[in-house]
Amino acid sequence: MDLLTPSIGNIFWTAVVFLLLVVLLKAFAWTPILSAIKTREDNIQDALNQAKLAKKEMEDLKSDNERIIREAKIERDSILKEARDIKDRIVGEAKDVAKAEGDKIIEAAKQTIAAEKSAAMSDIKNQIGALSVNIAESILKQKLDKTEAQNELVQNYLNKSNLN
Repeated sequence: MDLLTPSIGNIFWTAVVFLLLVVLLKAFAWTPILSAIKTREDNIQDALNQAKLAKKEMEDLKSDNERIIREAKIERDSILKEARDIKDRIVGEAKDVAKAEGDKIIEAAKQTIAAEKSAAMSDIKNQIGALSVNIAESILKQKLDKTEAQNELVQNYLNKSNLN
């Protein structure tokens, strides 16, 4: 059992060596370890703060994006409305121009028809006149084959001329 019970000298020197080891560890190992842990803790805290800032910036950007999208939709709607108004105005103007042109064409066609009708009537009158003269000529030729009928016709003509 002597082996299992330590002697007082052994306990003393073990305590001295242990204390010396603690002092050396504190001086050379413990301070750098704590310093490294403190640095790491600071880095983690900075990263968390930066993450919070990034999250806040993302929320701000998201709200800005939503606002920009709303404004773009409003602007798009106004541009589309303006384009519809311009289209309606252009279509209306085109209809008015087409109606005016159509009215001009119809009026020109009416005038052309009237002129052609007048020319056709004049041509018909000329043809009727020529036909009447031809008919009268052939009738007179048949009736005036005799000299007696010719003399009578001339006499009637002279009598009518003197009366007028």
